[in-house]
Amino acid sequence: MSSDASGILRGSGHPGRNAYAELLRDTRGLRREQQQAREAWFARLAADKKDETLFELEILLKGVACFANPRNHPGAGRRQTIVSHDFREHLQHARDGMARVVQLTRAMLGDRDRAFVFQRYLETVLPEDTARTRLLHATMAQESPESSLFVLRHGFTNLIEVAGGLLRLQRVNFRLFYAHLATAMREIAQSTFFNPLHALEFRPEFDRIASTQVLELIHRVPGEQAHRLVALTFLALFRMLRYLRLLDAIALDHSDHRVAGRGYLVLAVLRSDARALSNYLRRRAGALLADSFERDLLRVPAGEIVARHDELAAEGHRLLSTKAALTGLAANLRLEMRRAFEHDLPPADALVSESEFRMRLRAVSHGLRPALQNAILFLGRSLGAKLEEGRVFDDQAARRATSDRLRRDVWMFAQIARAFASKARITGPAPDRWTGIASFAFVREFLSYFRAMGYPLLRVGDYPRVDAFVSAMTALEDSDLLDPQRLDAAIRECEAFFEFLMKLFEQISKREDLVGVPFDRKGAARALRLYLGERA
Repeated sequence: MSSDASGILRGSGHPGRNAYAELLRDTRGLRREQQQAREAWFARLAADKKDETLFELEILLKGVACFANPRNHPGAGRRQTIVSHDFREHLQHARDGMARVVQLTRAMLGDRDRAFVFQRYLETVLPEDTARTRLLHATMAQESPESSLFVLRHGFTNLIEVAGGLLRLQRVNFRLFYAHLATAMREIAQSTFFNPLHALEFRPEFDRIASTQVLELIHRVPGEQAHRLVALTFLALFRMLRYLRLLDAIALDHSDHRVAGRGYLVLAVLRSDARALSNYLRRRAGALLADSFERDLLRVPAGEIVARHDELAAEGHRLLSTKAALTGLAANLRLEMRRAFEHDLPPADALVSESEFRMRLRAVSHGLRPALQNAILFLGRSLGAKLEEGRVFDDQAARRATSDRLRRDVWMFAQIARAFASKARITGPAPDRWTGIASFAFVREFLSYFRAMGYPLLRVGDYPRVDAFVSAMTALEDSDLLDPQRLDAAIRECEAFFEFLMKLFEQISKREDLVGVPFDRKGAARALRLYLGERA
């Protein structure tokens, strides 16, 4: 499955398009008649909790593809190569996830599942190959969502049987593990109505944003590419929050003991989508926004350039701010996912008990949820809107969780800013000491910390010296060698920002939703050590 999201943002260049509606409708690529058939089938579906059932089915299908990529497996980055690694436990998890896929297809097929059982019986008793071939061709047609589910049920039942045979081996190497999951991916890719194997794809059944505040903000964003980038980012962040709700449901479902198989497949999708969004925003947001501004600028008649200078300059600064917000969000998202997957989750081959795995799933969900919610609030603030937690999220505890996480992040970056200022002053202003690579390394590290954590706090905290701080950081970033004057300006801005952050920390602690909630200083220090060690 490709993680390249570039196709999502291709537009025709015509202004006034609704990127939000287009992303919901077009990212899967169903033809109009197929889309209508699927909508009619979904409306007729009488299954209990049909939204949750269909969502889990499609995420597990996508999870099979994502789990085939070891980069989506949890666990610290080990030096062991995949060639020498045993993937037997991984295959067991994949098989358990496939068994859940079959269970969900049976639930949605209802009484029609009996036809599958009868067909399986006929396949084993028909003596003639021609008769078996005719039966196979008859059942492979996918003219309706029901028949498409039937084909998936058939293919995954066979894959489970093959996996059972492979698991009798003492060792499963990566090539065997990948070959089996690649066969499953081919089954999914050939599904007419249930093929979610696209990076950052959205469905109207699952991904409609309920918050009118967010929808109004998306529609107000000027500029085609900026509008589409913002719509994509909001949709992706809300989709990731839904992944966390699914993980919570899996952890709390004690009727199914295949919790690890389901959990690891959903986690693989979460990691894959987060990486796809982060990489796209980091690599392409600036170029897309610049191209869009260039096209708009070239449409302005030469005689109007002088009269519209201030307006065009303001638009350029607004796009720079949007780019900084999106790339900062991408850096923070990458950091949060690495922390969760490399420190908080057990590796797929770890022999942990079912109860412990359920507990770890809940803990990861609890840790990532406020990070994603704060990312949504930060993006809104960066675009000039103050989003209210109660009107954006359906989680009643969202305000307390986001406030507590914001308080922790404020404290963490305050320590980073103070440490940078202290180290920079100790290093000294002698010109010959700025030229060494080692001397410049701590500056580059601080700039990476700023992009991932500092920039969001500038916006969320309404820092009055935003422009001065960003200008000082940009000046440092633009120089190949350390300039004493630029470094001194950055030190002064960091010291001022530290003072502001500590006051903000006290203000957040006095919020009504944090009354009686003490600050976990030890937990924050532990998170800071993980963060600094990861960036080193």
